[in-house]
Amino acid sequence: MPVKKPVPKRPAQKSPPVPQPQPVSGPCPDDPEEQVGFCSLIEKLKKDIRRHMFAFLGKDIARAGIHDYYKALAYTMRERMAEHWIRTQRSYYDASAKRVYYLSLEFLVGRSLKNNVLCLGLEDQVREALAEMGQDFEEVAETEWDAGLGNGGLGRLASCYLDSLATLKIPAYGYGIRYEYGIFHQSIQDGWQVERPDNWLRFGNPWEYDRAGYLYPVQFGGEVRAYTDEQGRLRAVWEGGEKVMAMAYDMMVPGYQNGNVINMRLWSAKSSRDFDLEFFNSGAYLRAIEDKAKSENISKVLYPTDSFVEGQELRLKQQYFFVAATFQDITRRHLKHHQGFDELPDLVAVQLNDTHPAIAIPELMRILLDEHLLPWEKAWEICVGTFAYTNHTVMPEALEHWPVDLMTRVLPRHMQIIFEINRRFLDEVRKRYPGDDERLRRLSLISEDYGKRVRMANLAVLGSHSVNGVSALHTDILKNSTFRDFAELFPERFNNKTNGVTPRRWLRQCNPGLAELIAEGIGHGFVTDLSRLEGLKPLAADAEFRARWGKVKHKNKQRLAEYVLYKLDRKLDPDSLFDVQVKRIHEYKRQLLNVLHVVSLYDDLRSGRLGRDIVPRTVIFGGKAAPGYRMAKLIIRLIHAVSDAVAREPKCQGQLAVAFLPNYCVSNAEKIIPGAELSEQISLAGTEASGTGNMKFSLNGALTIGTLDGANVEIRERVGAENFFLFGLTTPEAGALKARGYNPWEYYQKDETLHRVLDLVASGHFSPLQPDLFRPVVDSLLKDGDRWMLLADFRSYVEAQKQVARLYRSSELWLEKSILNTAGMGYFSSDRAVAEYARDIWGVGV
Repeated sequence: MPVKKPVPKRPAQKSPPVPQPQPVSGPCPDDPEEQVGFCSLIEKLKKDIRRHMFAFLGKDIARAGIHDYYKALAYTMRERMAEHWIRTQRSYYDASAKRVYYLSLEFLVGRSLKNNVLCLGLEDQVREALAEMGQDFEEVAETEWDAGLGNGGLGRLASCYLDSLATLKIPAYGYGIRYEYGIFHQSIQDGWQVERPDNWLRFGNPWEYDRAGYLYPVQFGGEVRAYTDEQGRLRAVWEGGEKVMAMAYDMMVPGYQNGNVINMRLWSAKSSRDFDLEFFNSGAYLRAIEDKAKSENISKVLYPTDSFVEGQELRLKQQYFFVAATFQDITRRHLKHHQGFDELPDLVAVQLNDTHPAIAIPELMRILLDEHLLPWEKAWEICVGTFAYTNHTVMPEALEHWPVDLMTRVLPRHMQIIFEINRRFLDEVRKRYPGDDERLRRLSLISEDYGKRVRMANLAVLGSHSVNGVSALHTDILKNSTFRDFAELFPERFNNKTNGVTPRRWLRQCNPGLAELIAEGIGHGFVTDLSRLEGLKPLAADAEFRARWGKVKHKNKQRLAEYVLYKLDRKLDPDSLFDVQVKRIHEYKRQLLNVLHVVSLYDDLRSGRLGRDIVPRTVIFGGKAAPGYRMAKLIIRLIHAVSDAVAREPKCQGQLAVAFLPNYCVSNAEKIIPGAELSEQISLAGTEASGTGNMKFSLNGALTIGTLDGANVEIRERVGAENFFLFGLTTPEAGALKARGYNPWEYYQKDETLHRVLDLVASGHFSPLQPDLFRPVVDSLLKDGDRWMLLADFRSYVEAQKQVARLYRSSELWLEKSILNTAGMGYFSSDRAVAEYARDIWGVGV
């Protein structure tokens, strides 16, 4: 296996043409003929809603509730999407199009109704049809449960990319797992996070089609039997073990008003037999169904904790389960019209969204070697030419790895193949770098630092022809640090694809008032060509346009305040600065730095140091902590304790408020982001790969306070340094400080405000009944080394927040910068990102 063999550049294939829908008019068209068409479409929608209410739900419409209307409307939209989907699929076969397969263990879909109605171009007609039936579209849409099949940014990015794949008409499929329970539902009790099951399928999922005809066996355990074939070649057969059936469920993903519909295929685990009849006949009923329940656990819940052996095994099984089913589906589709696999890289592109699907590399090798008897060299060439890998973490300790003994027990043939890949690879490395044992150790697919473990990221890099980071800074770190040895061997493989978000959901849908104002200024074309937002720049100087922008923003803040009142029974002042940090709770994302700043404001107000000379500020938090992450949960508890203290302090009234919105998810992000004015993107430089929340906030006119981390670097370049509140160490500065010996006590001792704030938290002021409750938070900073360097960045952060307050007093200047932030965000469209993947990696034309 050669160490460096460039994969030939394949000519981009144009996507097949897809029939275009007729343009849809708005409400009450002026033209009489258009009025007739509009009204007839409304009547057709009403008729279809009634038909689905009767045929699918068995409901008398006179007794139907709002959820019945939601489901009947969903079936009505699904029916229309299905027509487009069938035509789209036929066009792929007719054109022999190269297919893109996007493999992701997470798809954070959120709600589908409003997005699908928007993409079908039926928003006005659906609103009118429901109104004539006595229903409000917004209320009907609110009844939908979020499909939370992901933990955060990774899953939301995957959903954005499917939206763009459909909108750009790229022949593509998303593959993942149909988790019965998605990311947990977060509630707050006495300030503590409490996790509850997220039974998103409780009332069924009207958007999916179950495909019982696509049922594939997936094998675990067993043994590998070696034999010599008739040509004297050593072969292997994987035998025995257990089998689980993977059943397909399809959810359609429409492009934006272009008649193109692709699908996301999610796999659900089914027992290979309903129960063991022998046990049943002997009266052992529980043992009869035990295997069935155990098998179906694989798709039961999103990401079981891997802090114990059983959880590790289940998580590994999840990864292989969806990969094995997906590749049976891919090979079935490929062999329908093609002989053999020689042309597979020219006809199939497989994108691995992080290392979770990386087991696909030895799985394809197994298929080619064991089932189709290809020689090793040819199988490996096909493999490398087919796969591409997107990395999502810069921290080496966060890279996925599996114990060799676990993988040997669960996937014995794959472990053999990985060992052989590694042997051949290291032999080539030895030839190129003789005597460099340390390099061999770093490059090996097997780590022996803490027992033998398979490095899945190394496997993904070695088995792919393309490796990309998700921001310019992130990719530089991958090439110069995380995968430096691989980048020296395969420099042509490494490239950057900065993340993007879909403007359909994250501007047009979630912020219709702002989208309409933008459309009045520059036209509607920005919805599919976000670069047109550049046209807003001259309007930032227009006083009338700024005033209208401010009214839209204030209305969004009022809507958010109403949502908080409904959720928390807490009134927020829409005239205050809405300072927002919503994202997964993690120490590296540094919600704690934000809290410490809030404590400093609280202490200044109660002591009279500020008097009334403060910009009124409402600080909004949201996010989930991993169930086993004790410190993240303690930070949530601290946020609530500080919030309560602020609410009780008379001198803070009208000046400072803190709110934590529970159960952060896609649907409440759609309410929070349009109302935000200050976006907190404050991770330690060099720790966040990219971020997409930072893009959503800026796109909706929020100003960012942030470090030079992830995509913040590129956002600041695009929106203008003068329109971004920068603070903190840079990546090289943080690295140099750590190398010299970072001592957080020095910052504690020399900064009076920081000293006072930490003492207040440690003293039990915010937890008088449990004085030591928050001592571990302070100890993590002062005694345990402050790994994420909050204290080093604290003073810079406080000064940046003072700049925020000064600017906010000048409402006209703030609005101008808000407009310029939106105007500068054209680059951060998922359409641009996906087009780059298609051009540079997949060889598919757009």
